[in-house]
Amino acid sequence: MNLMQVDSVQRWMDDLKLMTDSECMCILQSKPISTDDDSQSELIVSSQDDLQNSLEMLLKRAWIISTELTKIVQKLEKNKWKRVHNMTMRTNCHVRSMIKEYNTFTKTSSDEMHKYETLLMDKCSELTEITFRCTQTDDIELLLSIKMCINETLTSVGQSFSCLINLALSQEIKSLVEQMETCDNIYSMETAIHNLFSLTQEGSRLCQLVAQEGAVVVLFKICRQDYFRCLYPSALRTLASICCVEDGIRQLEKVDGILCLTEILTDQSQSECTRAEVAAVIAQVTSPHLTFTQHLSSFLENMEEIVTALLRLCEEASSAEVFLLASAALANITFFDTLACEMLLQMNAMKILLNACSDKQRIDTAYARDQIVTILANMSILDQCASEIIQENGIQILIGMLFEKSSSGNLAEISACERVLQKSAVTLARLGRDPEVSLIAIKNNCIPRLIELCRSPDERYSSDAVLVASLAALRRLALIYPDKVDESDFQQLVKPRLVDSFLLCSNMEESFV
Repeated sequence: MNLMQVDSVQRWMDDLKLMTDSECMCILQSKPISTDDDSQSELIVSSQDDLQNSLEMLLKRAWIISTELTKIVQKLEKNKWKRVHNMTMRTNCHVRSMIKEYNTFTKTSSDEMHKYETLLMDKCSELTEITFRCTQTDDIELLLSIKMCINETLTSVGQSFSCLINLALSQEIKSLVEQMETCDNIYSMETAIHNLFSLTQEGSRLCQLVAQEGAVVVLFKICRQDYFRCLYPSALRTLASICCVEDGIRQLEKVDGILCLTEILTDQSQSECTRAEVAAVIAQVTSPHLTFTQHLSSFLENMEEIVTALLRLCEEASSAEVFLLASAALANITFFDTLACEMLLQMNAMKILLNACSDKQRIDTAYARDQIVTILANMSILDQCASEIIQENGIQILIGMLFEKSSSGNLAEISACERVLQKSAVTLARLGRDPEVSLIAIKNNCIPRLIELCRSPDERYSSDAVLVASLAALRRLALIYPDKVDESDFQQLVKPRLVDSFLLCSNMEESFV
């Protein structure tokens, strides 16, 4: 779960409303019972609000209780018995408040839920009693024996708590999905999708629960109805989040989701925003970081249409965000199947992508350049690639990328800059097998920059990956034109084994005490 900052006053106010329910009766008695046509919509919205409140409460309380249990373990390790007891009592209160709040909000509580609620409260009471005994004695041997009991009981509390939370979240998600299946009101559906998306932002465990309750099926059902066309972007954004887990991608494959995505992506009547969100889903399900995407057989069947549409989206993108999503999807596809590189070459992708590099409206960050150079690096394994890149002045652009710098200094951007440096060097190393490419690179002062990246840790952000790629590119150029490298650089960076040159350069950063 995401870390939530819970203010003590706000927490008191949240608890206070449970004590003042009677005051709400005045409002309730004055509220008319509507007989208008929109009464059903109001009931749906009210029901969804209850669901959202219930989910928010569960997540907030779950984070608080998890934090308290972690603190108890830490204090127990230091034998701070009074602190352990006080914190245990506080946790007990949080558990009971959570159960009371949940039963106030929800209408889906089951016998199984009540069983886990009772079990958890019993275990919390047991833990409170055991920790109280620790505050009543100074006998070290007795305290150590009680400590073992506390650890066992804490484990039981943690297990019961996890089971209860998972069951409660599953019930709430199931209710939300069921509402979406029967909903025909655009406003209500939009609210439900937003609630579902919020859940997926709480981590992979929540995404897994959402996928298991059939959310992927419902979201694709929405994306197949023209009536909900205005909701396609939010539905697709939620799908992209769910597909970070294996269950999400398996569900996508079962409902023939790739075909649906292809139809939306290739439909020029769809808004650019919608097609960009499709690109985001495709980028997610083809991510090289996922180990469970190789079973997407339907993707290969539709790959040519998808690649064509994504390349068109890159070419016509009206904003940097749209270009980034489309290029990220293309970059991942070039990892997914090498056939994609041949398709891109035939579709004149080299010209489109390299021309985009000079368009600040489409490419204004290291993240976008990272996607472009990834595609170029993967395409550079093809022999025909060299002539295409020379024709579009691509060597000069790649050398320019060797000077990528972070403007903000934040870690994410620095990592993106490292990847740009590394992949630019890799691409030059691969293309350098063509003497014409090597000559152009040398004429554009590529060798001095590669040597600088090898010798200066600051220039490469102390990245070993950039160092290895730079050494490889330098050696490739020196292999064809050895006289273009100074003797000292040749002796240290080219002539030795790669590992020896790597060790020499990686130890150049001195430490002063």
